[in-house]
Amino acid sequence: MKQVILYSMKGCPWCDKMKLKLNEGNLDYTERDIDKHDKEYDKFVEATGSDFIPAFMLLDIDNDNEVKDVKFMVPDRDFEDIDEALLKVKQFL
Repeated sequence: MKQVILYSMKGCPWCDKMKLKLNEGNLDYTERDIDKHDKEYDKFVEATGSDFIPAFMLLDIDNDNEVKDVKFMVPDRDFEDIDEALLKVKQFL
């Protein structure tokens, strides 16, 4: 099973556009507001070296609910714009 976690922030126009595109594409994702999940987001920033949003954690989970693989996607490193991010999420799923 594959799971997409979107890190976003209230009031971020880029985050709102990303959520709109994900919803229009009927793509399943879990949103994590970085202000509400700050400790989790701090670990994400430590792992990626970037605090830009919207950002993604892509999880591949096996039948025993064990994480097989984790990939991170952050702006300016892994995608240049919302459409490129959306394409990469689609390819992952």
